[in-house]
Amino acid sequence: MDTHGQAGGAGTAPTTHAVRLERLAEVAVKVGLGLRPGQELVITAPLETVSLVRAITEQAYKAGASLVTTFYSDDAATLARFAYAPEEAFDTAAGWLYSGMAEAYRNGAARLAVAGDDPSLLAGQDTARVSRANRARSQAYVPALELIANFSTNWTIVSAATTPWARTVFPDLPEDAAVSRLWDAIFSASRVDGPDPIAAWEAHNAALHARMGALNAHRFAALRFTGPGTDLTVGLADDHEWCGGASVSRSGITCNANIPTEEVFTTPHKDRVDGVVTSTKPLSYQGTLIDGIRVRFEAGRIVEAEARTGGAVLAKVLETDAGARQLGEVALVPASSAISASGLLFYNTLYDENAASHIALGQAYSKCFVNGGAEFSEADLVARGANRSLIHIDWMIGSAEIDVDGLTAEGRAIPVMRAGEWID
Repeated sequence: MDTHGQAGGAGTAPTTHAVRLERLAEVAVKVGLGLRPGQELVITAPLETVSLVRAITEQAYKAGASLVTTFYSDDAATLARFAYAPEEAFDTAAGWLYSGMAEAYRNGAARLAVAGDDPSLLAGQDTARVSRANRARSQAYVPALELIANFSTNWTIVSAATTPWARTVFPDLPEDAAVSRLWDAIFSASRVDGPDPIAAWEAHNAALHARMGALNAHRFAALRFTGPGTDLTVGLADDHEWCGGASVSRSGITCNANIPTEEVFTTPHKDRVDGVVTSTKPLSYQGTLIDGIRVRFEAGRIVEAEARTGGAVLAKVLETDAGARQLGEVALVPASSAISASGLLFYNTLYDENAASHIALGQAYSKCFVNGGAEFSEADLVARGANRSLIHIDWMIGSAEIDVDGLTAEGRAIPVMRAGEWID
């Protein structure tokens, strides 16, 4: 049932879209970022999300931000590049921009990304050009990505409904209705429909922290995923810790990196992953949809890979660098999560990864170690099994048909999930 403009429950006045948008902006600033007075904020966003960006900007200044700077992307401009740019242009990226962002983060600026891209924007473009452009951007982004991956500053990602994205999720609805339905789903998943979204997030974070604590108490050496098309053992990094929900950045600010979030996650050991795994949801990667992924790992590396659609792009992704064929994250999400319960396929990693357990190719988060990895050098992290790469790409491997066992150092299997649900 379409509840756009009707949230609030029996006996209460309907909550308008404008009110819900303001609540989402408040959650983004207060829960997602934990923005401090005097702190600068850097925002990246698609052009069509300007209404949410403006609301976030207002909330940021109300919270005491000293300066909010927004960089917009434009789908039409992106397509113009592929239509008219000279061939050598696809090896070029705005390194000056990403270096500037890195400098801002080193100086204490917070980072917020608004997601809402067209999942199939580049589907019809030459895969070699797409790969070259992505690689150039990834290389230029390294200074900023490293600061984000190790939580040097507070950051978060939120989403806004856009017309291209809504058309993908609701292809049978008229355009306006599709956008309305997508906004409903975003507001619901982001916990802004209730009377006190901040309190709702406090309770949700407490539940995630309890789950995280239980997993840390086990000190598993590995996880094993089994189900249709999947028999995968993921060794866990030495001295790993599970994370989830709100966490403290190295700048001392508590933030929720993803709005919404349903996951608990940790760092795999890059050399201790073996077996086969099949994706359970499509992966939307920088404008290309990759579906039906099936890969085989040996000693931590992907040695065989295929996909029903988008296979050429997947192959190029795996060629990015040495770490692109190894894992940087493993995350557990119950099949009954709020996002999964919506029954929607979002074609957006921020949402679909929170509907299913998942793994990520590429860069590991250095915070997923004892004491947040604060005492570990880069060499220490690598020695403990942390992967290094230009990319970090999550793809979904969990469902109501997947079981997960924790394996002790002695090889004893302890049930963690059955049919996609937690074993308590």
